[in-house]
Amino acid sequence: MALNTNRRLAFRGCTCCDETLTLQGSRLSRRKLLGGAAGLALASLVSPLARAQAPAKAWIVDVHHHLAPPAYIADLTKRKLGERPTLEWTPEKSLADMDNAGVATAILSITTPGVWFGDDAAAVPLARACNEYGAKLAADGARRFGMFATLPLPNIDASLREIEYALDTLKVNGIGLFTSYGDKWLGDPALAPVMDELNRRKAVVYTHPIDANCCRNLLAGVPGPVIEYGTDTTRTIASLLFTGTASRCPDVKFIFSHGGGTMPFLIERFVRLPLTSKAAAEKTPEGVTALLQRFHYDTAQVANPAAMAALTKVVPTSQILFGTDFPFRTARDHVDGLKQIFDEADLRKIGSDNARALLPRLQPA
Repeated sequence: MALNTNRRLAFRGCTCCDETLTLQGSRLSRRKLLGGAAGLALASLVSPLARAQAPAKAWIVDVHHHLAPPAYIADLTKRKLGERPTLEWTPEKSLADMDNAGVATAILSITTPGVWFGDDAAAVPLARACNEYGAKLAADGARRFGMFATLPLPNIDASLREIEYALDTLKVNGIGLFTSYGDKWLGDPALAPVMDELNRRKAVVYTHPIDANCCRNLLAGVPGPVIEYGTDTTRTIASLLFTGTASRCPDVKFIFSHGGGTMPFLIERFVRLPLTSKAAAEKTPEGVTALLQRFHYDTAQVANPAAMAALTKVVPTSQILFGTDFPFRTARDHVDGLKQIFDEADLRKIGSDNARALLPRLQPA
């Protein structure tokens, strides 16, 4: 697999997470992990403010909300990677933003550049440290947080073990994947063992875009998120459809960031491909539209009339979830934007009901 290693170098341990990393080889129950001595070690990393009760009128669920555990911040800082909002993240900042806009629960996930820096084995302890930290936040007090666990892909065997640990021991809400890993998108046969396991478990799979190897620094002065994030989301949707992965794995509950990227605008091309390609038709026996309408899409950075007009012509509002991309954008931005587009009934679906139906471990509104 050809992967760019300039951005992702080998992980070396840091003192801030030594106690957490000692847990990786054990088979602790969730009660022991989050309530015993190990839990105390993790608790020292988690702010007491994570136990703060939500405001009385808070009801929204944010499915696109990023965390940066101390181990992750330390590692990115050492490598001179990561953007300022990530490096300066704290649970307190998340809670303040949530409270300002009526968000009751935020489902946390690791954002770019992820945990793989060119060494398969080295990504394992960093992924574990991030997942255990997030699980501790999710288990604390008022349950203001949930967690989509990160995987040490492209290490397939370690990722399968992390899926088991995250879902069975940590009891996270789902798994977080990037749209591509090097030169492979989510429908690639190399990733099939992971997809098949997620399908067997009927897992919720949140996806976040990344700059693909092919397309970094193409336009001077235009950062990757401006164009490439939406484009790579579209590439991975196409990969899942036209490799047959989406049809083979019907029980994976995918969430695509940023309203599905550019897919809604390209819908005519997506739908027409099976009409001109026998191979594409064989891989999408249910039909492209039916498969796209099975997926879920979040509102992060697309809470505007143009993007939502396109998305809602492709999928019903039952498939749209509230997301903010915090700490890069605020919940208030998205609440205010969506209020200009949807009526109260649809806002309730998008803001809370759809997520609660998809993520049954969340506390009732």
